[in-house]
Amino acid sequence: MTAIPTSPRPVGRAVVVLAGGDAVDPRLAPRLPDGATVIAADSGLASAGPLGLTVDLLVGDLDSVDAALLAQARREGVPVEEHPTDKDRTDLAIAMDAAMSHRPDRIVVVGGHGGRLDHLLGNVALLASPAYADVEVVALMGTACVTVVRGDEAAPTRLTGTVGDLVSLIAYHGSARGITTSGLRFPVDAADLPAGSSLGVSNEFAAPEATVGLREGVLLAVQP
Repeated sequence: MTAIPTSPRPVGRAVVVLAGGDAVDPRLAPRLPDGATVIAADSGLASAGPLGLTVDLLVGDLDSVDAALLAQARREGVPVEEHPTDKDRTDLAIAMDAAMSHRPDRIVVVGGHGGRLDHLLGNVALLASPAYADVEVVALMGTACVTVVRGDEAAPTRLTGTVGDLVSLIAYHGSARGITTSGLRFPVDAADLPAGSSLGVSNEFAAPEATVGLREGVLLAVQP
Protein backbone atom coordinates (compact mmCIF):
# COMPACT_ATOMS: atom_id res chain seq x y z
CA MET A 1 0.00 0.00 0.00
CA THR A 2 1.25 3.48 -0.84
CA ALA A 3 2.48 5.40 2.19
CA ILE A 4 1.61 9.03 2.79
CA PRO A 5 4.60 11.15 1.76
CA THR A 6 6.86 12.39 4.52
CA SER A 7 6.41 16.06 5.30
CA PRO A 8 9.48 18.23 4.62
CA ARG A 9 8.25 20.74 7.19
CA PRO A 10 8.04 20.53 10.99
CA VAL A 11 5.00 18.58 12.16
CA GLY A 12 2.14 20.99 12.86
CA ARG A 13 -1.61 21.20 12.67
CA ALA A 14 -3.21 18.66 10.38
CA VAL A 15 -6.74 18.21 9.08
CA VAL A 16 -8.10 14.98 7.61
CA VAL A 17 -10.90 15.51 5.10
CA LEU A 18 -13.10 12.50 4.41
CA ALA A 19 -14.46 12.81 0.88
CA GLY A 20 -17.27 10.64 -0.40
CA GLY A 21 -17.22 8.09 -3.17
CA ASP A 22 -14.64 5.53 -2.15
CA ALA A 23 -14.83 2.53 0.14
CA VAL A 24 -11.77 3.11 2.31
CA ASP A 25 -9.19 0.53 3.30
CA PRO A 26 -8.95 0.36 7.13
CA ARG A 27 -5.21 -0.23 6.74
CA LEU A 28 -4.89 3.47 5.95
CA ALA A 29 -5.60 4.38 9.57
CA PRO A 30 -2.01 4.12 10.89
CA ARG A 31 -0.82 6.31 8.03
CA LEU A 32 -3.04 9.24 8.93
CA PRO A 33 -1.68 12.07 11.10
CA ASP A 34 -2.27 11.72 14.83
CA GLY A 35 -4.42 14.28 16.57
CA ALA A 36 -5.80 15.72 13.35
CA THR A 37 -9.09 17.57 13.09
CA VAL A 38 -11.48 15.41 11.05
CA ILE A 39 -13.97 16.94 8.61
CA ALA A 40 -16.38 14.74 6.66
CA ALA A 41 -17.84 15.86 3.34
CA ASP A 42 -21.34 14.39 2.98
CA SER A 43 -21.06 10.61 2.39
CA GLY A 44 -17.43 10.76 3.52
CA LEU A 45 -18.95 10.31 6.98
CA ALA A 46 -19.05 6.57 6.24
CA SER A 47 -15.23 6.45 6.16
CA ALA A 48 -14.84 7.52 9.77
CA GLY A 49 -15.83 4.17 11.29
CA PRO A 50 -13.48 1.93 9.27
CA LEU A 51 -10.60 4.34 9.95
CA GLY A 52 -11.36 4.63 13.66
CA LEU A 53 -11.82 8.40 13.43
CA THR A 54 -14.08 10.74 15.35
CA VAL A 55 -15.63 13.38 13.10
CA ASP A 56 -15.35 16.96 14.33
CA LEU A 57 -17.52 18.50 11.59
CA LEU A 58 -19.85 17.25 8.85
CA VAL A 59 -20.44 19.53 5.86
CA GLY A 60 -22.24 19.37 2.53
CA ASP A 61 -25.71 19.19 1.09
CA LEU A 62 -26.20 15.79 2.74
CA ASP A 63 -27.82 14.30 -0.35
CA SER A 64 -25.74 11.12 -0.31
CA VAL A 65 -24.84 10.55 3.33
CA ASP A 66 -26.24 7.41 4.92
CA ALA A 67 -29.36 8.42 6.86
CA ALA A 68 -28.59 6.17 9.82
CA LEU A 69 -25.03 7.48 10.10
CA LEU A 70 -26.30 11.05 9.88
CA ALA A 71 -28.82 10.44 12.64
CA GLN A 72 -26.12 8.85 14.78
CA ALA A 73 -23.78 11.80 14.21
CA ARG A 74 -26.50 14.23 15.28
CA ARG A 75 -27.20 12.18 18.43
CA GLU A 76 -23.50 12.23 19.27
CA GLY A 77 -23.39 16.00 18.92
CA VAL A 78 -21.28 16.21 15.79
CA PRO A 79 -21.63 19.74 14.36
CA VAL A 80 -23.42 19.60 11.01
CA GLU A 81 -23.10 22.39 8.45
CA GLU A 82 -25.81 21.74 5.88
CA HIS A 83 -25.73 23.50 2.51
CA PRO A 84 -28.38 23.74 -0.22
CA THR A 85 -28.38 21.06 -2.89
CA ASP A 86 -28.34 23.78 -5.56
CA LYS A 87 -24.93 25.26 -4.88
CA ASP A 88 -21.90 26.37 -6.86
CA ARG A 89 -19.27 24.38 -4.94
CA THR A 90 -18.79 20.67 -4.42
CA ASP A 91 -19.00 19.14 -0.98
CA LEU A 92 -15.23 18.56 -1.08
CA ALA A 93 -14.62 22.25 -1.82
CA ILE A 94 -16.77 23.18 1.16
CA ALA A 95 -14.86 20.73 3.34
CA MET A 96 -11.51 22.09 2.14
CA ASP A 97 -12.61 25.63 3.01
CA ALA A 98 -13.67 24.41 6.45
CA ALA A 99 -10.28 22.74 6.83
CA MET A 100 -8.50 25.98 5.98
CA SER A 101 -10.39 27.78 8.75
CA HIS A 102 -8.29 25.72 11.20
CA ARG A 103 -5.10 27.24 9.74
CA PRO A 104 -3.51 23.83 9.17
CA ASP A 105 -0.02 23.05 7.97
CA ARG A 106 -1.25 19.93 6.21
CA ILE A 107 -4.48 18.55 4.76
CA VAL A 108 -4.87 14.85 4.02
CA VAL A 109 -7.89 14.01 1.85
CA VAL A 110 -9.22 10.46 1.94
CA GLY A 111 -11.50 9.47 -0.95
CA GLY A 112 -12.77 11.66 -3.75
CA HIS A 113 -12.61 9.17 -6.61
CA GLY A 114 -15.87 7.25 -6.60
CA GLY A 115 -15.89 6.11 -10.22
CA ARG A 116 -17.16 9.40 -11.75
CA LEU A 117 -14.64 10.98 -14.09
CA ASP A 118 -16.12 14.46 -13.71
CA HIS A 119 -15.86 14.27 -9.93
CA LEU A 120 -12.32 12.95 -10.12
CA LEU A 121 -11.11 15.67 -12.48
CA GLY A 122 -12.86 18.38 -10.49
CA ASN A 123 -11.46 17.12 -7.20
CA VAL A 124 -7.90 16.90 -8.52
CA ALA A 125 -8.14 20.43 -9.92
CA LEU A 126 -9.42 21.60 -6.55
CA LEU A 127 -6.47 20.10 -4.67
CA ALA A 128 -4.04 21.99 -6.91
CA SER A 129 -5.91 25.28 -6.45
CA PRO A 130 -3.93 28.39 -5.47
CA ALA A 131 -6.33 28.67 -2.51
CA TYR A 132 -4.27 25.98 -0.77
CA ALA A 133 -0.84 27.21 -1.80
CA ASP A 134 0.30 27.68 1.80
CA VAL A 135 -0.70 24.18 2.92
CA GLU A 136 0.67 20.75 2.13
CA VAL A 137 -2.05 18.75 0.40
CA VAL A 138 -2.04 14.96 0.01
CA ALA A 139 -4.98 12.89 -1.25
CA LEU A 140 -5.54 9.16 -0.93
CA MET A 141 -7.92 8.43 -3.79
CA GLY A 142 -8.84 4.80 -4.21
CA THR A 143 -5.53 2.97 -4.48
CA ALA A 144 -3.62 6.09 -5.54
CA CYS A 145 -1.80 8.75 -3.58
CA VAL A 146 -1.71 12.27 -5.03
CA THR A 147 0.74 14.80 -3.60
CA VAL A 148 0.60 18.46 -4.61
CA VAL A 149 4.11 19.86 -5.14
CA ARG A 150 4.40 23.62 -5.53
CA GLY A 151 7.15 25.96 -6.60
CA ASP A 152 9.03 28.21 -4.17
CA GLU A 153 8.86 25.66 -1.35
CA ALA A 154 11.68 25.88 1.20
CA ALA A 155 12.46 22.20 0.76
CA PRO A 156 11.61 19.53 -1.82
CA THR A 157 8.70 17.22 -1.14
CA ARG A 158 9.68 13.74 -0.01
CA LEU A 159 7.79 10.74 -1.37
CA THR A 160 8.00 7.24 0.06
CA GLY A 161 7.51 3.96 -1.76
CA THR A 162 9.09 0.68 -2.75
CA VAL A 163 11.80 0.38 -5.36
CA GLY A 164 10.04 -0.18 -8.67
CA ASP A 165 6.81 1.55 -7.63
CA LEU A 166 5.42 3.90 -10.24
CA VAL A 167 5.18 7.65 -9.76
CA SER A 168 4.05 10.15 -12.37
CA LEU A 169 4.76 13.88 -12.35
CA ILE A 170 2.05 15.93 -14.04
CA ALA A 171 2.14 19.70 -14.52
CA TYR A 172 -1.09 21.38 -13.46
CA HIS A 173 -2.47 24.89 -13.96
CA GLY A 174 0.29 25.65 -16.46
CA SER A 175 3.89 24.62 -16.99
CA ALA A 176 6.11 23.51 -14.08
CA ARG A 177 9.63 24.95 -14.22
CA GLY A 178 12.92 24.08 -12.62
CA ILE A 179 11.98 20.53 -11.60
CA THR A 180 14.68 18.59 -9.77
CA THR A 181 14.26 15.07 -8.42
CA SER A 182 16.26 12.45 -6.56
CA GLY A 183 15.63 8.77 -5.90
CA LEU A 184 13.82 8.16 -9.20
CA ARG A 185 14.86 5.85 -12.04
CA PHE A 186 14.70 8.73 -14.52
CA PRO A 187 16.18 11.72 -12.67
CA VAL A 188 15.36 15.30 -13.55
CA ASP A 189 17.68 18.26 -12.99
CA ALA A 190 16.31 21.80 -13.27
CA ALA A 191 14.01 20.76 -16.14
CA ASP A 192 10.70 22.21 -17.29
CA LEU A 193 7.52 20.23 -17.84
CA PRO A 194 4.99 21.89 -20.15
CA ALA A 195 1.31 21.75 -19.30
CA GLY A 196 -0.30 18.85 -21.15
CA SER A 197 2.95 16.91 -21.49
CA SER A 198 3.06 13.18 -20.73
CA LEU A 199 6.84 13.25 -20.28
CA GLY A 200 6.62 12.77 -16.51
CA VAL A 201 4.29 9.76 -16.62
CA SER A 202 5.46 6.35 -15.32
CA ASN A 203 8.71 7.16 -13.60
CA GLU A 204 9.79 4.70 -10.91
CA PHE A 205 11.23 4.72 -7.41
CA ALA A 206 14.92 3.82 -7.46
CA ALA A 207 15.09 4.08 -3.66
CA PRO A 208 12.57 3.89 -0.80
CA GLU A 209 12.49 7.68 -0.65
CA ALA A 210 12.45 10.18 -3.49
CA THR A 211 12.34 13.97 -3.54
CA VAL A 212 10.63 16.33 -5.95
CA GLY A 213 11.14 20.09 -5.99
CA LEU A 214 10.48 22.85 -8.49
CA ARG A 215 11.13 26.55 -8.89
CA GLU A 216 7.77 27.62 -10.30
CA GLY A 217 4.35 26.13 -10.92
CA VAL A 218 2.41 23.14 -9.61
CA LEU A 219 3.10 19.43 -10.02
CA LEU A 220 0.95 16.49 -9.08
CA ALA A 221 3.03 13.54 -7.93
CA VAL A 222 0.73 10.55 -8.51
CA GLN A 223 1.58 7.17 -7.03
CA PRO A 224 -1.01 4.90 -8.68
